[in-house]
Amino acid sequence: MARLEIDWTRCDGHGLCATLLGGDVGLDEWGFPVLKGREITAGEVPDARRAVLACPALALRLDKTVKGY
Repeated sequence: MARLEIDWTRCDGHGLCATLLGGDVGLDEWGFPVLKGREITAGEVPDARRAVLACPALALRLDKTVKGY
């Protein structure tokens, strides 16, 4: 298992993460991401990695330290 994290010092609110991971990331009223807080399953990891790599501000991170990953 893994978990998504956002580096708020880098996030510019592009919203690409919400487009790519709509089940895990929503947007607030200003267009900034809101993480749903659940763990990313093994089957979702490839999509989460693509979203991390696609983030134009390099603000999205996949934390793989969750036990069992």
